[in-house]
Amino acid sequence: MSEPLLRAVDAVTFTVPTLDVGLSFYGDLLGHEVLWRNDAVGQVGLRCPDSETEIVLSTTLPAEANWLVNSADRAADIVQAGGRLVTEIRNIPVGRVAIVEDPFGNRLVLVDLSKGRY
Repeated sequence: MSEPLLRAVDAVTFTVPTLDVGLSFYGDLLGHEVLWRNDAVGQVGLRCPDSETEIVLSTTLPAEANWLVNSADRAADIVQAGGRLVTEIRNIPVGRVAIVEDPFGNRLVLVDLSKGRY
């Protein structure tokens, strides 16, 4: 048996109307610290103090979990097992990402941090 694909939850994304409105709630009210902000893509990352998992606020992405993997190329394993590729593997500032659905329709965002974290 090969090494498990899903290593950890890298981030949980929440959809917000604007980054400032989202930060007012998740940052100011709930107390999460900003780790990074990328206005060009409409995203901001917040710290979860007892975990490596980030909260990502996004003005464009749906609410979903992002799974940390060793290589986004392993998306092919899911496709070969009856899943489907939702988006092509693409480069992102911290590495590479692929979005797939498993054979049951569950959406998985596969992120490798081959370029490090923000």
